[in-house]
Amino acid sequence: MPETATPGEPSSGTVTVPLHAVAHARTGDKGNRLNASVIAFRPELFAPLVEQVTEDRVRALFAHRCPGRISRHVLPNLGALNFVIDDVLDGGVNQSLNLDGHGKTLSFLLLTLTVEIPEGLLSGTG
Repeated sequence: MPETATPGEPSSGTVTVPLHAVAHARTGDKGNRLNASVIAFRPELFAPLVEQVTEDRVRALFAHRCPGRISRHVLPNLGALNFVIDDVLDGGVNQSLNLDGHGKTLSFLLLTLTVEIPEGLLSGTG
């Protein structure tokens, strides 16, 4: 249960960690569309990410930005998940009056999502 576990405390052989502890992100933006990829640091960390980093969890994380359609693309050969999130960039770089609210900064928000990882897989991720 990723949403109910206390961050940092083990739960039946797993540890809840922020996504940035087991993966990195790459992003881009085009107009009002964010393209964010989450890439597992190691191949064995990919399965927990596929299970837990879902469209629903990403939608909840970005709820304050009122996202439109969210599509997740699973890229097993790359150990990556790619999310295409519409309508979260306040209209895009040229339309927005907000400072720095574009794709690259939102990757850091995505990496705050927590995931439960089996303890045995965490060695060597720090």
